[in-house]
Amino acid sequence: MSLVLNLTQTLALAVLVLILGNIVKNKVSFLRKYFIPTPVVGGLIFAILMLIGNQTGSWSIELDQTLNDFLLIAFFTATGLLFSVKDLKKTGVIGLKLAILIIVLIILQNGIVPLLAPLAGVDPLLGLTMASMALTGGPGTAAAFGPTLESMGIENASLVAISSATYGLVMGSIIGGPVAKYLIKRKKLSSKTAGEALNVNLSTQVKDLNEKSLTNGTFVILFSMGLGTLMVLLLNQTGFIWPDYVGGLFIAAIIRNVFDYSNITIDTKATTIIGNISLSLFLAVTIMGLEIWNLLNLAVPMFIFLIIQTIIMALFAIFVIFKVMGKNYDAAVMSSGMSGVGLGSTPNAVANMQAVIDENGPSPNSMIVLPVIVAVFLSAFNPIIITLFINLFTG
Repeated sequence: MSLVLNLTQTLALAVLVLILGNIVKNKVSFLRKYFIPTPVVGGLIFAILMLIGNQTGSWSIELDQTLNDFLLIAFFTATGLLFSVKDLKKTGVIGLKLAILIIVLIILQNGIVPLLAPLAGVDPLLGLTMASMALTGGPGTAAAFGPTLESMGIENASLVAISSATYGLVMGSIIGGPVAKYLIKRKKLSSKTAGEALNVNLSTQVKDLNEKSLTNGTFVILFSMGLGTLMVLLLNQTGFIWPDYVGGLFIAAIIRNVFDYSNITIDTKATTIIGNISLSLFLAVTIMGLEIWNLLNLAVPMFIFLIIQTIIMALFAIFVIFKVMGKNYDAAVMSSGMSGVGLGSTPNAVANMQAVIDENGPSPNSMIVLPVIVAVFLSAFNPIIITLFINLFTG
C-alpha cells in the first residue's frame, strides 16, 4: 500500500504525530528526564513505522514538505528577535566570558569531526552533521541544515544530523552531573564560594499575551522574513553559500535592537510562541520523512565520532570553562550547564545546574546568566559558523 499526501493532509498528519508524541512523552519518564522534544518522539515513532513498512514491503507514505522552508525561516527569524544587545550588556563580564566560550566550543566541534571523518571514509561535510549543528544546535538546527547539505549531494545528512542530536539530548544530561561532582570534590568547593549575585532583570516581555501581541509578532516575523531574503541575496555575493533562514535571523536581530534603542517593546513571548509552533511542525514533518533504513551503514563511524565529541565536551568543561569562569562554585555549576547545552539543549543545561544546586547549594548567577547567553549566542552565531564551515569544506 502506498499513499501520497498533499500539503494539507501532511500537516494534519503532523498534528496527529505531535499529539501522539506528547502522549507517549507524558507516559515515559526517560523521555521527560532527557528533554526529548515532542516532535522528535512522535516523528521517530512514525519513521519507525515507515521503516517496518519499507523492510516488509507492506506500506509507504509520501509527504508533502513544501512548507518546510517557510516554517524553518519563521523559527529562525523569531529566534533573531531574542538578540538584545541591551540585555546582554546587563550580564557583564560573566556574560561576555560565556559568550566567547560558546563561540569557541562551536568552532571546536565543527573542526574536530570533519578532520577525522576521511579516516573512516566519511565525507567531511557529513562529519559536520555530527558537530555543532546537531549537538549545540539540537534537533532544530540539525533538521535545518540537513537538507542544505543534501542539496549539495551529501546523502542522509538530515538522518545523521537528527540522530546525532537525539544522542546529544541524552548524553548532555548524563555527563553534566559527573563533571560538576568532579570539580566540586577535587577543588573542595561549596556554595559559599559562589560569586556575588548579579542584580539584573532580563525580562522584556509584555505581560499580557493576547490577539494584538500575537498579531504584531506575526507581522514583525513576516516582515523580517521578507527583508531577510534580500539580505541572503547580498550575502551570496560574497561567494559563500548562505541558507535562506540566516537572512531572517539577521534582519530580526537588527530590528530588535533598533526597537530597543527607540524604546519600542517587542513581545518576545508572542514571537517565541510563533517560532516554537513553526519549529514543532517543521521537526515533525522532517523527522516523519526520515529513511531510517539508510542509517545502518553509518552506525559505527557515527558512534565513534559522537563518543569523541562527548569526551571533548567533558574535557572542555573541566579544563577550559571552569578555569575561565573563575574556578569557583559558580564556575563548577556553569561547567555542568555548558556540558548539557554543548551536547543537548538549554533545558538540559538548566536541569544539570538545578541538580547540582539542589545537592550543593544556590548559584544564582549561573541560573540567571547562562540560559540567556546560551540561547541568544547559540541561536545567533551557530548558523553563521556552520555556514562558514560548510563553505570551508566545500572549497
